[in-house]
Amino acid sequence: MVKNTCLELSSSPPPFQLAVIKRDREIKHTEILDSTREKEEEVQEWNEEVKECDKEDVMSHGTIEGQGSVVITDDLAKLSSQTNPKSIESNVASNDSQNHNAPLSNTGVVMTSLTAGAIAGAAAKTTIAPLDRTKINFQISEKPYSVKEAIKFLVRTYQQEGLLSLWRGNSATMARIIPYSAIQFTAHEQWKRLLHIDTDKNKKTSPQLRFLAGSLAGVTSQSLTYPLDLARARMAVTHKEKYGTLKEVFVKTWIEEGPRAFYRGYLPTVLGVIPYAGVSFFTYDTLKKRYIDYTGNPTLNPAASLLFGAAAGMLGQSSSYPLDIVRRRMQTSPLTGTHYRTILSTLRKVYRDEGIRRGFFKGLSMNWVKGPVAVGISFTTYDILKDFLRLSIIYRR
Repeated sequence: MVKNTCLELSSSPPPFQLAVIKRDREIKHTEILDSTREKEEEVQEWNEEVKECDKEDVMSHGTIEGQGSVVITDDLAKLSSQTNPKSIESNVASNDSQNHNAPLSNTGVVMTSLTAGAIAGAAAKTTIAPLDRTKINFQISEKPYSVKEAIKFLVRTYQQEGLLSLWRGNSATMARIIPYSAIQFTAHEQWKRLLHIDTDKNKKTSPQLRFLAGSLAGVTSQSLTYPLDLARARMAVTHKEKYGTLKEVFVKTWIEEGPRAFYRGYLPTVLGVIPYAGVSFFTYDTLKKRYIDYTGNPTLNPAASLLFGAAAGMLGQSSSYPLDIVRRRMQTSPLTGTHYRTILSTLRKVYRDEGIRRGFFKGLSMNWVKGPVAVGISFTTYDILKDFLRLSIIYRR
């Protein structure tokens, strides 16, 4: 019995070792408490900063941007959600905000641009269709243009063929302008994206890039819809007996002239659309950006949009009008009996027979009326519909 007790005493640690062990345990306990307090302070600090930072950045990137970026780890976020009920509510609100503030996918951008562009083009062209028909008839003839003669043409057409005849060829115009305008506005946004225009708000975009994006958008849409433009021009300068419907234009042109006829006048058209679309989009985008920077309002009001669109239309059409004369002559030459085979021969003939002002700028004053109206309506309608459609998609999420 005595032996066992001695063994137990000899196996116990000496008193000084017990004191060391006790001290180590107290130090460890103190470190754990300090660590826990620091953790709780970090959580509380994070919760306060979350309320002030951009919720979208927090939820999507896991960072708080400010003076000195604070990285939010998964463990810390989990600890916060477990220890602070208010943080849970904040996270739910952040998720809801993220759904509304997240940008559209590129597919959504394309679909809304196509829809808004199609409606904008249809509204603009229908508004100025009678003036458009009058302009084309003067462009393809050698008769000198004047406001008096233009009014006579409108009155005579109304008396002989009725009111709706002033919109003759508008079905072909709609068949062309709906895809043309849809493609043009969509292509413009996509070219801006590819050229990195306005992707960085702090970086100034060069005017050359803005002009290039507009020109490429015009070439893209014109190339894809040119046969419809030719059909529209032919319906505008003929009576109903010649071409009753859009289908008749295509069938008769194919039979009588062959498939190459559908791209007659294509080259001057593309050469003309480069300055036209480039100047139009450049002017509108530049005026729009300066207005937004000056007022601080992220959107244009309709009056400003109409005004900027009108300025863009006037400058764009004035810069490309001579080539518009050339393409119309080439498009309709089989119907008028005058042969315009190439750009150079057409330029020489118009200059020789009619001169510069009465030949290459015939009907331009009418274009200064209808062009700004059409472009203003087009840009304004597009911007309003585009914003409406995109907001509708975002808030349906």
